[in-house]
Amino acid sequence: MNDSDWVLLLSRGQFAVTMGMHITLAALTLGLAPFLVWFEARWLWGKQPGAREALHFWLKIFALTVAIGAVSGVVMEFQFGTNWAPFSQQVGGIIGPLLFYEVLIAFFLESALTGVMLFGMGRIRPGLHFAVTCMVAFGAFLSAFWILAANSWMQTPIDFTRDDAGVFHPNSAMTLLSAPSFPWRFAHMLLATLVAVAFMLAGVAAWRVLHRPQEAAAKFMLTSAITFCLFAVPLQIVLGDLHGENTLRYQPAKLAAIEGGWRPPAPGEGEPLRLFAIPDQQMQRNHAEIAIPNVGSLYLRHNLSGHIKSLSEFPADTLPPVLAVFFAFRVMVGLGLLMLLFSVAANVQRWRGKLFNGRRLLWGLVWMSPSGFVAMLAGWCVTEWGRQPWTVYGLLRTAQSVSPLPLSWMIASVTGVLLVYILSFALGLRYLLRYINSPLPQEPEVVASMLKTSSSG
Repeated sequence: MNDSDWVLLLSRGQFAVTMGMHITLAALTLGLAPFLVWFEARWLWGKQPGAREALHFWLKIFALTVAIGAVSGVVMEFQFGTNWAPFSQQVGGIIGPLLFYEVLIAFFLESALTGVMLFGMGRIRPGLHFAVTCMVAFGAFLSAFWILAANSWMQTPIDFTRDDAGVFHPNSAMTLLSAPSFPWRFAHMLLATLVAVAFMLAGVAAWRVLHRPQEAAAKFMLTSAITFCLFAVPLQIVLGDLHGENTLRYQPAKLAAIEGGWRPPAPGEGEPLRLFAIPDQQMQRNHAEIAIPNVGSLYLRHNLSGHIKSLSEFPADTLPPVLAVFFAFRVMVGLGLLMLLFSVAANVQRWRGKLFNGRRLLWGLVWMSPSGFVAMLAGWCVTEWGRQPWTVYGLLRTAQSVSPLPLSWMIASVTGVLLVYILSFALGLRYLLRYINSPLPQEPEVVASMLKTSSSG
């Protein structure tokens, strides 16, 4: 490898680290905000035992996540000008407005009102505070909307012209939202964040029930989370299937890498379901393959004999890293099936009245608490690795998008980013674990103030 190859590799690695950190924090705020709305609604209008404590408990985590997420987002977006200047120059006319809308509309709406939501409890009317909480959730929704619109266009570009200098120009304002993968990608990601946060809530609540069996807030959080997951996880599986059909149409090489199929099946046979394999991209074959014949056609083509394009049907220099895509997809699907199993089991125990006494199930939920975030990150690895070797799919290669930076500068930059992010993540995780195990905040003066404000209105 020469210096330019190392610069490309390090630039991709640095962006992956910053993006992975940012997407985790962004997903936490996006998924947690609707639960804050639910907790506050149940406190104000249902007087649900434990709802107020649950709201106060997660408000601090939410505000801290918004603050750190804002900083990590700035670091991530700065790289478009430093590490990926040729990409920005050519695609800025389409991607730039979307990122501008995300910062101007969504980021400021979410960040500004988070302070009101955090410090306004008991100081403004309860109904107004609830409206602020709803607006914060809407701001998080808008942020994801614009970011995924940009990413979806890069995955499935459409409705543009390209001049002699290679610069992309939108044909109309609707180009920004016209990517055919956008509806499925946005719905799938939005639900993924909600499921990830729901399992985190369930795990935290299960831990608190195990150690504080009489805590009403923990029981309320747990029942809220598992009830949501009972409906959301099956819906996510359906959305994933529909998203897969879209990928089959617009990114067939990515789907072939997901399936690990190097050659078409024999005549009369369907696609196999490969449970395990070790793809060898150089030899264009799989090692140690364990597969079930024909079953792959059921979810790929909804019959027993349908085919998809195999990897051998694409030029070798346009294939993504098959090994990474293959295993990342199976991590995502495997965790999704585990989450479905736990969702059903927890709700069955709830209907039997044994949810809070089943220690094995509660410990299982504790261990499953990060599963949604791991599955979500694995899904993003499938999305981004599967797009390679392109930044704009089929049109602009990643190697053509990177800035010609000195290798020494890149080594220093990556080292600094890794040290800061590892330290920040370690300290944040340590604080979160300590906070989870702490007693719930008791703020009787805030409750009294809320009740007084409510009665005076």
